[in-house]
Amino acid sequence: MLKWQIGDVRVTQIVELTTASLGPYLLPQATPEVLSGLPWLTPFLNAEGKLVLSMHALVVESREQIVLVDTCIGNDKPRSYPRWNLMQTDFLDRFQAAGFALDRVDTVLCTHMHVDHVGWNTRLVEGCWQPTFNRARYLFAEDEWAYWKDEPQEYGPVIEDSVQPVFDAGLADLVKHDHRITDEVWLEPTPGHTPGHVSVHISSRGEQAVITGDMIHHPCQIAHPQWSSTADWDQQASAETRNQFLNRYADGPVLVIGTHFAAPTAGRIVRDGDRFRLDY
Repeated sequence: MLKWQIGDVRVTQIVELTTASLGPYLLPQATPEVLSGLPWLTPFLNAEGKLVLSMHALVVESREQIVLVDTCIGNDKPRSYPRWNLMQTDFLDRFQAAGFALDRVDTVLCTHMHVDHVGWNTRLVEGCWQPTFNRARYLFAEDEWAYWKDEPQEYGPVIEDSVQPVFDAGLADLVKHDHRITDEVWLEPTPGHTPGHVSVHISSRGEQAVITGDMIHHPCQIAHPQWSSTADWDQQASAETRNQFLNRYADGPVLVIGTHFAAPTAGRIVRDGDRFRLDY
């Protein structure tokens, strides 16, 4: 479990699982042969040089509010991807062992509505999907909901079991893509991976951080921002968003916290010749 302090804001990582099985599907360009020329990527690869991805949530503590960013895959969910189908992990135990009570979460924020970012929005209770954090407001970008509410889903009934029950319980709020949660935490639009995808900007006492969401899946895309994921809704827009992001924050003080980056998970973007890299 990793933690970062950004001024008065604390961010805590709660890992659900790590995997090297998704890389060849998401980023087929990122072969071990190509990546071998980037030694700084070593912590983010397995022994065979394949991409390692982490599925984790990030708890942001700001102004006495607890904000949970992305809720991973979840248990008991019927999914077409075999490794995630009816999965069982101890995520909620880890969450509570980190010192967070389920009923003390004030806000749940999903950067987008893909299967691995909304799963713990709900849990199975006596055969029904109920909001896991039942005292929280769940925030979704308006553009994201407008797209997904009628869109077919690749991995199973994701909206039906992990999003719609939140609306049915009256806990969902649709917000603008630059919505402020506190004066220290706000949304930053980063479209491309999905139509309404957002990242999360943190600023406190002169320090800054950005939680990426899936605007960047893996640190190899920092060196190769033109590598768009096969899961991107608009690959050209995704690459353009990444380029803009890297150029905006390169060689600056902003801590970049990757939503799928394996440990060390966070670092600063620096220029590396005609490329960029993550300085951790």
